[in-house]
Amino acid sequence: MTITLIIIAITCVVSFMAFKDERLLDRLILWPPAITRGKEWWRLASCGLIHADGPHLLFNMITLFFFGRAMEGFYVSRGGAIGYLIFYVGALVVSSLPSYLQHKNDSRYRSLGASGAVSAVLFSFILLAPWSKIIVFVLPLPAILYAVAYVAYSIYMDRQRTDNVNHSAHLWGAAYGVFATILIEPDVVGHFLRQLTQPSLGFG
Repeated sequence: MTITLIIIAITCVVSFMAFKDERLLDRLILWPPAITRGKEWWRLASCGLIHADGPHLLFNMITLFFFGRAMEGFYVSRGGAIGYLIFYVGALVVSSLPSYLQHKNDSRYRSLGASGAVSAVLFSFILLAPWSKIIVFVLPLPAILYAVAYVAYSIYMDRQRTDNVNHSAHLWGAAYGVFATILIEPDVVGHFLRQLTQPSLGFG
């Protein structure tokens, strides 16, 4: 079993348990005052093990399944299984940290879900294969165009604050995925730029 499948399995098990156990949900969720006052720093990562509902969990885990396997191979080849695990957990922490800092003493604020880490995995994949095909609501799009639209939408919605989605985590997770991958393998920058000049409209 790959690291990606293990992450998916653990996330699904914990999420389903938290659906039925509010105390477990409260213990793992990103609730900034618990970090500020109680130093419960694990919440920056544990919030990625729980989800709001079934569709939220399903969307994140399907995305992680399809793109995580490719990025697992990339990271394992350079840092072993622990390297990929550190990348994933690091994505959870980095994507959660800005929300914590913004809401340090806001007792009404809560955030949960693996979307920040999933965004990191997805955008690191896009860095390696910008013209790969991504299916968005049954519509096939080149990965690079999806990335541009995703970032623009997330920035817009983060400013609007009209829903309960943590768009900030999506953006920071995406940025982390790109920069962490470049840090591990600087040559991907040249590879990415070369790929951009060779568009594959057939989504090869």
